Amino acid sequence: MPVPSPFSHEQLLDRLGEVAVRVGLNIKPGQQLLITAPLDAVPLVRRVTEHAYKAGASLVTTLYADDEATLARYVHASDDAFDTAPTWLANGIAQAFRDGAARMAITGANPTLLAGQDPERISRANRANSAANRPAMEIITQFAVNWNIIACATPAWAAQVFPDLPADDALTALWNGIFKSSRVDVPDPVADWKAHNARLHARAKYMNDTRFDALHFSGPGTDLTVGLADGHAWAGGSEEALNGIVCNPNIPTEEIFTTPHRSRVNGTVSSTKPLFHQGTLIDDISVRFEDGRIVEAHASKGENVLHRILDTDEGARRIGEVALVPHSSPISSSGILYKNTLFDENASSHIALGQAYTKCMVDIEGLTPEQLLERGVNDSLIHIDWMIGSDKIDLDGLKDGTRTPLMRAGEWVIS
Repeated sequence: MPVPSPFSHEQLLDRLGEVAVRVGLNIKPGQQLLITAPLDAVPLVRRVTEHAYKAGASLVTTLYADDEATLARYVHASDDAFDTAPTWLANGIAQAFRDGAARMAITGANPTLLAGQDPERISRANRANSAANRPAMEIITQFAVNWNIIACATPAWAAQVFPDLPADDALTALWNGIFKSSRVDVPDPVADWKAHNARLHARAKYMNDTRFDALHFSGPGTDLTVGLADGHAWAGGSEEALNGIVCNPNIPTEEIFTTPHRSRVNGTVSSTKPLFHQGTLIDDISVRFEDGRIVEAHASKGENVLHRILDTDEGARRIGEVALVPHSSPISSSGILYKNTLFDENASSHIALGQAYTKCMVDIEGLTPEQLLERGVNDSLIHIDWMIGSDKIDLDGLKDGTRTPLMRAGEWVIS
């Protein structure tokens, strides 16, 4: 039985809001904040807003999303509506970031909201939204501003994660998982995050000092060599954005990550956890790479959606991120499948289809998109993480013909 928390739900909610502002964003006096959140997140948004103003924010603006309104589009809108996106809104968000606003996303939508809807319509809507949001997303992937994503438990999400529990118990269980993995159920959350960031920084420093040319993952269904981009850099935990503010983009986080070379990935890899994408479960993914490109892809469930994702654009069949997470991470140890990438990616080492993070590159100032491609930085409208690590996967670092054991049975073996 889990040990009851000494803190009330309201106290923990307030602590999450404080950690999101002080650790996640590290918002500065005079800075504006743009929040996106589901309707169920109103109590958490209020806590975040309060702490943001206490920290000196000049203006907090929240854009709410409603699952029922989203679903209504797929049920009632005409077919040609799915190539439309609110470009005017996306342009405004991009301008806010250019003007220095911080960004916070609160996740909690129903992971199977669009289950049963036309996959072609979902794919077209995603493509239109990705194109419209690209200017804003480029600012985020360049790490030009301080940004953060946290989670809010919602009834629909809780029902998916804990289908065998009564609704109230499921919601409580999900909140408890969020509070624990976000490290707010400890006596001093801010100090705990400082220590956790130090551990992640030490691991990233080892990888940056060692400068491996490639990584090799091996295990059941996996024999994958991931070449690393020319001038790649490992990151993890808190990092300094280009605006000079040190922030934690993801709460929770257990990963260190970097940019792979878009043309130097070869071999086969199988997923170790299901991927939930726009309401569709994609399970037992198995793909084969040749010279960085996926040339064969299968899944026991959701294979048609997987292929639609891969057909988004040329870069969608290549990877833009590789991340290392020990199998013993708190989220993995909880045994909970959150059906939410923010959490599930921190339970397992993973790769991401699509767009690379240029923040994980050195000496790229002034480079053209073509020059970034030459360095191995992938370009795409998508960035979708899926899990490839487990207690059955080994990892080696490759450099100058030598092989260094990094993980065995999913755990770090280096000091």
